[in-house]
Amino acid sequence: MIIDCHCHAGHGDGFTGPWDTNAPLKRYLKWAEEAGIDRTVLLAAFHSDYSVANAEVAKMMVQSRGRFYGFVFIHARHDQGNIFNIVKKAVNQQGFVGIKVHQHDARITREICEAARVFKLPVLYDVTGEVSICELLAQEYPDVNFIIPHLGSFADDWKAQLALIDHLVRHPNMYTDTAGVRRFDLLEQAVQRAGPDKILFGSDGPWLHPGVELEKIFLLGLSAQDEKKILSGNFLRLIKSVNQVQRSKNSVISKKPGMISSDYPA
Repeated sequence: MIIDCHCHAGHGDGFTGPWDTNAPLKRYLKWAEEAGIDRTVLLAAFHSDYSVANAEVAKMMVQSRGRFYGFVFIHARHDQGNIFNIVKKAVNQQGFVGIKVHQHDARITREICEAARVFKLPVLYDVTGEVSICELLAQEYPDVNFIIPHLGSFADDWKAQLALIDHLVRHPNMYTDTAGVRRFDLLEQAVQRAGPDKILFGSDGPWLHPGVELEKIFLLGLSAQDEKKILSGNFLRLIKSVNQVQRSKNSVISKKPGMISSDYPA
């Protein structure tokens, strides 16, 4: 199985760029099918009200009949004081299996980390290159797993990406994804130094081609066992505990994928 752990979906309301305007899935799903990607983790587009954006993603998850997982998008400042209730609903009623936070909105808070701890959720936190926060998160929340996307910087800040590798090596609860990482030598170094157990495949669709991003993993030349960890095993391990909670509550997510690309608007 191949799982793309990083793909945006749905409508935003910012109109400053594609990332906060619209993340359509139709072309992405065609590309993903051609590349052999079985399942995808959906993250909302940037939005001024994530309750609206998350509801749209939750609807896609239900319609997909198991093709999609979802991470609930949290705005640390706008959602302050209500984060526990947002996460509780996201997990128990909507079937989300993780939390997404972006420093573009606001910096991560204890309130978010403590909700992740209670519900045993991984947190995908885009630090936008400020990887030093990983040291603080690892010390304060060693029992919460953090996925730092883009090897720490979508902006190709090689210093930040190199520094993140050190955090991956030293901290058991720090992970990264491969979405949009252009420096292949740094991706190789991350796998060599931190090990394949700390890396997850992600594409940052629908704008980046998932087949192109997937080819990077194949070009690493790993053993079948190590490749499987990056392509799906690590992600499934990180959501294992929350999946157990959801199964006991009759989660809305079916185990049988059944999506077709025509179900989703262009």
